[in-house]
Amino acid sequence: MREALRGMTTRGRSFLAAAAAAALSALILGEKDLLRVAVLLAVLPLLAAAYVGRSRYKLACTRSLDPQRATVGSTARVVLRLQNMSRLPTGTLLLEDRLPYALGSRPRVVIERLGANQASSVAYTVRTDVRGRYEVGPLIVRLTDPFGLCELVRAFPSVDRLTVIPQVTPLPSVRVAGEYAGAGESRARSVAVHGEDDTATREYRRGDDLRRVHWKSTARTGELMVRREEQPWDSRATVVLDTRAFAHRGEGPTSSFEWAVSATASVAVHLRQAGYKLRLVSDSGIDTDADQAGGEGVLLDHLADVQPTQRGDVARLVERVRQRSDGGLIIAVLGALTVPEAELLAGLRTNGATCVGFLIDTSTWLDLPPEIRADADQAHGQAALALLRSGWRVVGATREEQLPALWPQVGRGSQGFAWRATMAETVAGGMR
Repeated sequence: MREALRGMTTRGRSFLAAAAAAALSALILGEKDLLRVAVLLAVLPLLAAAYVGRSRYKLACTRSLDPQRATVGSTARVVLRLQNMSRLPTGTLLLEDRLPYALGSRPRVVIERLGANQASSVAYTVRTDVRGRYEVGPLIVRLTDPFGLCELVRAFPSVDRLTVIPQVTPLPSVRVAGEYAGAGESRARSVAVHGEDDTATREYRRGDDLRRVHWKSTARTGELMVRREEQPWDSRATVVLDTRAFAHRGEGPTSSFEWAVSATASVAVHLRQAGYKLRLVSDSGIDTDADQAGGEGVLLDHLADVQPTQRGDVARLVERVRQRSDGGLIIAVLGALTVPEAELLAGLRTNGATCVGFLIDTSTWLDLPPEIRADADQAHGQAALALLRSGWRVVGATREEQLPALWPQVGRGSQGFAWRATMAETVAGGMR
């Protein structure tokens, strides 16, 4: 009740002030009728305060997000359902949901009246322009009586979380050399052991089906040989994200770092849907496998949180990847590199790993004078050439280029790797 009295509106306080003035006048003038008016003026706001104070504990609220994981640039719908649990109708309700600045201004919705045990739902949309995890709520409800004499604020403690993941772009299907490593059951290819005519044969073992005997190989080797079943191989890939803050340019959603995060998400989702056993690594601390519970969602949640780090370096990134390196395919999305940093990445060319680097020309995110632009292009070309010499396949990326157009260059025999010769000529020309 005390809290309800503190919630008196200007109108309610005016009623109480008028009641006090009327009572004082009644005492001075000795008018009993004026005293009755004073009592009426005082009782109305007190009854309103009692009404609002009672009804504040009889409201229930639920919130739902659709979807709970939204892509950058899309919208999410928030639905609020408010139910009056008491037998008395409510007055006007003003709903205000708290939102972080990145999701827009706080929405305000008015519900005129809720009858006994009646429920009402309202909805609003938020724009998801920036990656991250955001808390939606708590909901603030302002309760008023029908006469507007008392207003009480109630905050529902429940909070929902909206995850804004990077934009994932569909990529064309491309066969990549070096996709097989280790053993498993995800894919299969046969292994030749005795030549073209009798590939996939081995020595007979007790229990083998005699119908699998390969007589031609048996006659040549002098031992009973059987056709060898296809040897299963795993398709393994490691996707690496360069999060060094000084290796990227631009700010906000249009920065080169956001381009790199979106490219990493697109590559990771594409490879996982293609059946790869996927691992995601960054120098900011991310090291997760898509095989665990949640799979693709776990990867995207990590990428929703990732931010540029001031303390990252290529040596630490290489060390982190090599901690569990078991060959297969390594695809790295890299910011600006120096030649020594590019040479450090040669350490990932172990266990027969195929390394592909998307080398972002971050200077294209800046408006540079011609002479500075020439120096930036030369530095970019030298880093690319150092990667190529260490055995990496390099795909150059600028601000204007889209990942789906660059992705075919990753494939074996793609014309995109003719960029090796072009880049070498560019660097040589710049050094003259």
